[in-house]
Amino acid sequence: MELNLIEILKVIFLGIVEGITEWLPISSTGHMLIVDEFLQMNTSDAFKEMFFVVIQLGAILAVVVMFWKKMFPFQFKDKKSSMIRKDIFSVWFKVVVACIPGALVTILFDDFIEAHLHTPAVIAATLIIYGAAFIFIEDWNKKRTPKTTRLSGLTYKTAFIIGLFQVLSIIPGTSRSGATIIGALLIGVSRVVAAEFTFFLAVPVMFGLSAIKIIKFGLSFTGAELFILILGMAVAFIVSVFVIKFLMSYIKKHDFKIFGWYRIALGILILGLAFAGIM
Repeated sequence: MELNLIEILKVIFLGIVEGITEWLPISSTGHMLIVDEFLQMNTSDAFKEMFFVVIQLGAILAVVVMFWKKMFPFQFKDKKSSMIRKDIFSVWFKVVVACIPGALVTILFDDFIEAHLHTPAVIAATLIIYGAAFIFIEDWNKKRTPKTTRLSGLTYKTAFIIGLFQVLSIIPGTSRSGATIIGALLIGVSRVVAAEFTFFLAVPVMFGLSAIKIIKFGLSFTGAELFILILGMAVAFIVSVFVIKFLMSYIKKHDFKIFGWYRIALGILILGLAFAGIM
């Protein structure tokens, strides 16, 4: 591929879109595919397919850096002594349980999804359906008190159920964070805990998916392709830091309904563009 200023600006823009949409429950993959309809990268289809997944590692690294103390189970008091946080290990064991359904479905159906469901109609439909789900669930939750208000309070059963909801995110436009948050809210998990567990889940899921995509693509990157991949990840990392801070502050005082309305509006817009033949 030819590397020039226009291509670099496209990658920076895609990195910004990824950093914003990875953590807000509005579908990063859906947004990336939509942007690509209007701002296509001058790369091979194989590289683009891999890029749209691996760029998410930048966003994941932002979570690891920001939540390091909550995610890393070994706490070092000084050079000679350390402490093992059993509560953090317990959360990671529950993350493993939650990842099992998604891993099985991805291995079995990833190629089929890539070939048949990455379409504007599917993305629009899932944006609208899950947008309506957020609004309904938040209205329903006004009359309920969350059963789980601390990350350590999650049970293995709860983690597995959230993992089942995560399976839905394999369909473009659903949103991995959106699916897991909806599942968590439905079974009585507070907004903050739902978001934090989503962060934990994202780490092994995205590292695993990225590894699969890189293996499929091969390690024969050109210099330009490697530069573009690193640049996209770096931009996604920086933007994600600010978005995560915003999200955690926002949901302490507000619900997720605004994201539901945004999803519906975007879905309707995409349907309109699709019927008009623009997408």
